Amino acid sequence: MQNNLQTSFCGMSLNSPIILLSGCVGFGEEYTRIKGFSNSDIGAVCLKGTTLEPRLGNKLHRLAETPNGMLNSIGLQNPGTKTVIDEIMPGLDKNETKFIINISGSSVEEYGEIAKHFDNTDIDAIEINISCPNVKEGGVAFGNDPEMSFRVVEICRKNTTKPIITKLSPNQTDIAANAVRCIEAGSDGLAVINTVMGMAVDVETKKPVIGNNRGGLSGPAIKPIALLKVHQVYQVSKKHNVPIIGQGGIVSAKDAIEFIIAGADTVGIGTALFYDPLVCTKINSGISQYLEEHNLKNLDSLVGSLQLN
Repeated sequence: MQNNLQTSFCGMSLNSPIILLSGCVGFGEEYTRIKGFSNSDIGAVCLKGTTLEPRLGNKLHRLAETPNGMLNSIGLQNPGTKTVIDEIMPGLDKNETKFIINISGSSVEEYGEIAKHFDNTDIDAIEINISCPNVKEGGVAFGNDPEMSFRVVEICRKNTTKPIITKLSPNQTDIAANAVRCIEAGSDGLAVINTVMGMAVDVETKKPVIGNNRGGLSGPAIKPIALLKVHQVYQVSKKHNVPIIGQGGIVSAKDAIEFIIAGADTVGIGTALFYDPLVCTKINSGISQYLEEHNLKNLDSLVGSLQLN
């Protein structure tokens, strides 16, 4: 790995700024089967979204390809916290990269309980998915309400000493205001952004393609939205020295560099892995080459260097 790509994030020393996003690499071992793939090429792996109890997920169809993107509505299918801790985590090879658990809940209390369970493990950090609906409050997503977001982060902070990364939703009025509340509640880092809600329609059946009617849109189609949100969040997060994972449509080194210039300390790769499992090596090489060509010793000097018109 190129020395100029080594960086730190929320106290973790990373081989590169690349983080594999939750939901795209299962529980961390799927991509290790691919010839030519190495965990040493990435900074961290964010494991599949985990709830307290096992979940079967949503009805079919769960995926739909769209122009320059993909809709998904998996429904957080997972074996539950206990199984992840007892059966999956012991098999992770922690010698080459870091591992982040992504947690989801249907109540504030559930988030706190899950965080407490993972606090007693060797997981490197906890990512909070606040895009889940709050069942007790009529199904409103935690991440679309700054005060609900605050309460979720706050209870997780009380229940763990692990670094907390809060994954922010783009489906809200003021993402920067939400970021501030998450920081005030104790979030050590921010992931910007989660998927954008969308729909695809089958013109023959006149029904939504996705079984759950709508899904999260990812891929290059959302990159301009994600870039703007990263820049907006950076304006407030830099005041608190809170780092950002920039994500949303990154498929090349140029994409990754754009996010870093906009304010991201690290970059998340997700949908691109579905059609190019070895894309991380190419992105690392491109970023390293860019730094050399511009006489930059490391990534820090590039973060947030955007010059507005």
